[in-house]
Amino acid sequence: MIETIEVVIIGAGPAGLAAAHQARALGLQVRVLDEQHSPGGQIYRGVRHAPAARQALLGTDYQGGAALVREFLASGVDYVPGASVWLITAERRVHYLVAGNARVVQAQRVIFCCGAYERPMPIPGWTLPGVMTAGAGQVLFKSSGQVPASNVVLAGSGPLLYLLAWQYLQAGIKITALVDTSSRRDLGGALRHLPAAFAGWRQLAKGIGYISAIRRAGIAWYRGATKLSVEGVTSAEALSFEVGGRTLRIASELILLHQGIVPNTQPTLALGATHRWDERQLCWIAQQNAWGELSVPGCFIAGDAAGIDGAQAAYLQGQVVAIGVALSLQRLSAKDAGHRTAPLLKALRRYRCIRPLLETLYRPQEEFRRPANATVVCRCEEVTAGDIRGYAALGCLGPNQTKAFGRCGMGPCQGRMCGLAVTELLAAAHDMTPSDVGYYRIRPPLKPITLAELATEH
Repeated sequence: MIETIEVVIIGAGPAGLAAAHQARALGLQVRVLDEQHSPGGQIYRGVRHAPAARQALLGTDYQGGAALVREFLASGVDYVPGASVWLITAERRVHYLVAGNARVVQAQRVIFCCGAYERPMPIPGWTLPGVMTAGAGQVLFKSSGQVPASNVVLAGSGPLLYLLAWQYLQAGIKITALVDTSSRRDLGGALRHLPAAFAGWRQLAKGIGYISAIRRAGIAWYRGATKLSVEGVTSAEALSFEVGGRTLRIASELILLHQGIVPNTQPTLALGATHRWDERQLCWIAQQNAWGELSVPGCFIAGDAAGIDGAQAAYLQGQVVAIGVALSLQRLSAKDAGHRTAPLLKALRRYRCIRPLLETLYRPQEEFRRPANATVVCRCEEVTAGDIRGYAALGCLGPNQTKAFGRCGMGPCQGRMCGLAVTELLAAAHDMTPSDVGYYRIRPPLKPITLAELATEH
C-alpha cells in the first residue's frame, strides 16, 4: 500500500526550509526530500558541518544559514537526505531513489523548492579542462574548503561573480583579473531603477562593500568585455577578449565563468505545468497564482524555482506558500491566511525591489546567449550554434526537433546546458519569439535510475 503524506517538499534550500518549518508549525504532516546529504541547498551548502573559520570567510549571509538549518532539524519535520526525485505525476505521486532503493509516496500537496542553476555561458573553449562556472568554484569552497591553488580569472556578469571574488579575497586567493561583460548601456538602463531599489538598501550596501573590497585589492578589472574566448589545446591556458577596441589576453589555467542563474524548471516541465517565457530574466518560469499554486492542482512552487529573487526572498516565499497549502487543505481560514501572510508579503516586496536594477545591470549579453557558429552549445553531444542554425535552415522549428536533427539535448544533462541557447537561436533564425519556439519536452526519469533500482520500488 502506498504511503500518504499531507505535504511533500522537494528540496531543502531556503524556500524548502521555510516551507517545511511553517507547514509543520501549522500542524501539517511534512516530508522533505533533499538530494543533498545535509539541508541548506546551494546557498547554504555544507553549512551544518563547515568550520567556523570557513563560515567567516564565506560571509554573514552564509553563517546565517546555520541557524535556519538548526531550526529546521529541530522542528520535527520528516527529513530524507540523499533522495533523488525522478518522477512526480499530476496525481501527486512522488517517486524517489534513496540509498539504492526506490520509493513512492502519495502526497496531498507537493511544494517544489528545486532552486536554480547557473545559466550556461557558451564561449569558444568553454569545454576545456580548467574552465568551470563560478558557482562550481563556490560549491567547492563551501562543501570542502577547496580554493584555487593558482591564479584565477573570473569572467562574465552577475552578483555571484563579485561575491565569489570577495570570498576568495577573504581566503587569501590571488585573483588575476575580473572580466566584466556588463556594458555602459546596461549601467545607464539600471540607473533608472536605482530610486526604487533604495528600499532594499541593505542589499545595495552589501554589493557596494564587495565592489569596494575588489577595488582596494587592486585586481585588474575590465568592464564592457566582448568576444570572450578561452585559449588552450588540452586545457585552459588563457582568456582573450576585447575591451574598447583592444584585444587582451590573460594567461590563466583556471577560468570561472558566470552570467546569472535561472530557475530549475526541469521538474515542473516534466510535471506538465504551464510555463511562460520571462523577458526580464530571459528564461522559462512556471505560471503560478498568488499562493504559488501551479496549473497542476495541488502542486505549489516557492523560491528561486519560481523566479530568481534571492535567498532571503525565497525564505519568505516558502512561508507564504506553506500558508497557502494549509489554506487549500482547509486547515486555515482565508482571513487567518491573509493575516499571517501580510507582513511576509511586505518584507518580500522589500527584497524584490532591487531585482529590476540587477536584471538590467547584469542582463546576459546576446553574444553569449546566441553565440557564434563555431561555439559548442550542447556539450553532451558536441552540437555547435552553427549546427542549430543549420537545422533551422532545413526546417527545424523547435528544440524537440533538434534531437532528431542532431541529438541536441539528448545527453546526460537532458538539455539543462543547451536548452535556453537552443530556444533563442531558433527564435532568432525564424524571427520568432522564444515563447513561440518553446522548450524541450522534459520526460522522466528526471535523474538516472537503473532497472534494478526501479524493481525495488514500494
